[in-house]
Amino acid sequence: MSKVEEFEELRPLLFSIAYRILGSVGEAEDAVQDTWLRFDGSATRPTSTKAFLSAAVTRISIDVLRSARVRREEYVGPWFPEPLLADPYEDPARSVELADSVSMAALLLLERLSPLERAVFVLREVFGFGFDEVAVAVGRSEAACRQLLVRARRHMEAGRPRFEADRKEREELASRFFDALREGDVAGLREVLAADVSMVGDGGGKAPQLARAVIGAENVARLLASVFPLMARIDVTWEPHEVNGQPGAIFRDRDGKVLNTMALDVLDGQIQTIRSVINPEKLGHVGPVADAWAVHREVRQARRPTA
Repeated sequence: MSKVEEFEELRPLLFSIAYRILGSVGEAEDAVQDTWLRFDGSATRPTSTKAFLSAAVTRISIDVLRSARVRREEYVGPWFPEPLLADPYEDPARSVELADSVSMAALLLLERLSPLERAVFVLREVFGFGFDEVAVAVGRSEAACRQLLVRARRHMEAGRPRFEADRKEREELASRFFDALREGDVAGLREVLAADVSMVGDGGGKAPQLARAVIGAENVARLLASVFPLMARIDVTWEPHEVNGQPGAIFRDRDGKVLNTMALDVLDGQIQTIRSVINPEKLGHVGPVADAWAVHREVRQARRPTA
């Protein structure tokens, strides 16, 4: 195969590695592109193209993550990963690891790790790389990588999310949730929400967002039931869509532009967490982005009683 053909065959894997390390679709795509430039500029062909490219994209991602950490410390409000609508890499032998590792909850746990711990965990635990390959990718000895993995596992196990295994059950629950949302049905919403459910939004100071997380089935149900029928009244629509491997939806304004995404964590037949990304800087890869502030003003106007 030509260099281009080899690279394109491995592109889904490279993106999936970079996204899990970075939590950003745009930054992951840039890391993959930089990896191609290194590969294309190399005078010799590596013995293993997969190993060479995986190591290159990992090193690039680690460097990007180190600088991104500074920006995230200054982020306004809760920080969530950029929503991923579909993971391009598939491996039936590691389908469980791949699905679990891309969820919002897992990616937020990965934020607790140092860049090196995160890279080692992703390569070894998610993609099943050998310690020799991991060592080359992160520039550390195999012994050091084993220690990094031990620390990473300790952090991850402390809060590892568990999700409803049955996809059909998750989708049915999500369907009931969005039906109740559309109707403003408080009782219907309460039925599908866990007692201690939390609802959190990421606006990054660039879009309307909740001042703080809303906790509890009653509080979340009443807030959702009071807002979303008004959004429907001004022609905001939502379509079911898997978001980061979990049931969710994409919300659009009347012109079809993306307003936000919503992801639902489901466990024991109830929704445990609702995460919404409304920061326009995190939605450009989904499609043209709506003016969330304009929609917010319209919703407030629709709330006012007519004369």
